[in-house]
Amino acid sequence: MFLSAIIFGLLGSFHCVGMCGPIAFMLPIDRQHKTKGFFQILSYHFGRLFTYSLIGLLFGFLGKGFYFFGFQQQISIIVGVLMILFILFPKIFKKVNFSNKISHIISKVKNALGKELKKKGNDTFFTIGFLNGFLPCGLVYMAIFGALATTNAFYGSLYMFLFGLGTIPLMTSVVYLGNFTKGALRKKIQKVIPIAVVFIGVLFILRGLGLGIPYVSPAPVLEVVSNNNACH
Repeated sequence: MFLSAIIFGLLGSFHCVGMCGPIAFMLPIDRQHKTKGFFQILSYHFGRLFTYSLIGLLFGFLGKGFYFFGFQQQISIIVGVLMILFILFPKIFKKVNFSNKISHIISKVKNALGKELKKKGNDTFFTIGFLNGFLPCGLVYMAIFGALATTNAFYGSLYMFLFGLGTIPLMTSVVYLGNFTKGALRKKIQKVIPIAVVFIGVLFILRGLGLGIPYVSPAPVLEVVSNNNACH
């Protein structure tokens, strides 16, 4: 299921490049010294990955609470259903509008980003990436759902880290080339995103149902215990 995190990252980078792309393109990197510029971009990505990992840690820990009370499979099913509903009935989620409820915080993040983009200190790029990671995005929400379904703080953090890795190729390209995803390519990707999210949502539901499907369904507890005993 961790593969879904990378898929969300790859597709999400096409989806939210409109918001994060300008930030990446405006990074005050040293374009005359390629090595220095490379490490500055790396620092920016590390900042984003750090934020995503923290978010994943939080929601993975929250999922662990559900697991403690025996709701691991139910959470996987609920997460899958939410992913599908997010695509089929987006107006429902727009009415809830998570972004408006935290608009004050988001506004502060954007203001802080604006100030950091004018600096060129050693920690500037990490800080920009760190703040960038808090900007709202539909595919980030999907990844958070996935982190919640891991029902483990470490795995939740790893899930969001992998999501961040998936965004790196396109975001790095944007730094050097600008927003080149306009036009036919972006439209095609935009059509693929809902299909991919629904497919992954179905996988989470199947995982929660525990039908014994290879590589999808979690291994039964008795099987895990017997394998561990065999190793000893």
